[in-house]
Amino acid sequence: MAGCLMVIYARIADPDRFKAYAAVTPGLVAQYGGRYRVLNGNPQVLEGDWPFRTTAVSEWPSREAALAFWNSPEYAEAKALRAGAGDFQVILLDQLPA
Repeated sequence: MAGCLMVIYARIADPDRFKAYAAVTPGLVAQYGGRYRVLNGNPQVLEGDWPFRTTAVSEWPSREAALAFWNSPEYAEAKALRAGAGDFQVILLDQLPA
């Protein structure tokens, strides 16, 4: 079974507020079986408009594992830390089989 990628695009408006979220989230990702493939990526836009300055990509063994993380009470607390810190878009993508 192929894994899953969680892709987060962010425009951080309040870096100080975002720091608390950024401090706890990597441990939660690891706790739920994920690992970062890109963290604080600096995208270079090759075509079109792209308003986001920060990109994070985490890899998960399955969609179920990613959703267990996303829906966990621990991550709900982490998301509350980032409330008001910026705009975020989050998507899940299935990976191709190896």
